[in-house]
Amino acid sequence: MHSVELTKPDGRRMTLYARQPLPPGLQAPSPFPDPLAGAAHLRWHPLRGEWVTYAAHRQGRTFLPPPEYNPLAPMTDPANPTEVPVGPWDVAVFENRFPSLGGAVAAPPELIVPTAPAEGRCEVVVFTQDREASLGALPLDHIELLMRVWGDRMRRLGAEDVIQYALPFENRGAEVGVTLHHPHGQIYAYPVVPPVPARMQQVAVAHYAREKRGLLEMHIEKEVRDGRRVLYEGPHAVAFVPVCARYPYEVWVAPIRAVESFAHLTDEVRADLARALKTVLLKFDALWQRPFPYLMAWYQAPTDGHPHPESHLHAQLWPPYRTRDRLKYLAGTELAAGFFAMDALPEEKARELQQVEVRFA
Repeated sequence: MHSVELTKPDGRRMTLYARQPLPPGLQAPSPFPDPLAGAAHLRWHPLRGEWVTYAAHRQGRTFLPPPEYNPLAPMTDPANPTEVPVGPWDVAVFENRFPSLGGAVAAPPELIVPTAPAEGRCEVVVFTQDREASLGALPLDHIELLMRVWGDRMRRLGAEDVIQYALPFENRGAEVGVTLHHPHGQIYAYPVVPPVPARMQQVAVAHYAREKRGLLEMHIEKEVRDGRRVLYEGPHAVAFVPVCARYPYEVWVAPIRAVESFAHLTDEVRADLARALKTVLLKFDALWQRPFPYLMAWYQAPTDGHPHPESHLHAQLWPPYRTRDRLKYLAGTELAAGFFAMDALPEEKARELQQVEVRFA
């Protein structure tokens, strides 16, 4: 993997990655001439015992390309200002212009609850230069490169003292909130371990202390033995609809053996993990015969500099699902109570996905 560091005219940092050496003289463009001005802050939620970030400057962020935007125009077209440069790069990473964490960090306001600066980072990860592509449509070696990029970002972000956890994720489709058309994801790097991974970490630590083995690793063994919900099983990676799925068509993708983070993957495991992920994404699109929306999040160890043998890198994918004539999203009990109510069995949805045959180009 090759990379080059650039700085945008508005001061944001960019890293370009490629499978081949990158030429000198590449320039990082920006649609924004002025430096980042907005600043976020944290407020303590006394009933939930967790921080909430407030970033009012995001009200002015890009939502969708303007009507005159032409996604097929060359990236050099001045009528279509872009965040990414011309050049033979494969993956681009740059700081979000409208971050919920980091950016222009300022002193927080004094309020009736504790407040703190919203330190951290929000990065955009452009998967490919092809605006018409998708993550699942990329060649396997490109997906492997993306996983190397995620590993490099984990090392870099984890080296910053303020960062305690980093979460790579992708929102695909306007239905789940995506605001740009090109294939991309984000990385949120937090000053604390957020509530959901913190709870998962707490459970994993307790299990490892009892069993001296990872919780997810042991669960994967059970899923593979059962077999009814497995979508992909390779020598090093697996994908399955979990027996405890809280969404129809929810899928987990993971190495079979516990790996702390993308930064700890071997070449062999990374290659098989890329195949497992591509298989799932192709099944999603083929089942509905359309670019199917989903949210994908990758969970891994905290970036606190300590070993975490209890942690197990894995993705959880949550698509909305069709009920007769509409796509269903979270209902009140899920959003308000965090108590999920399922009206479909994981085994039924796994069978639908298992019956979808996929072929890699």
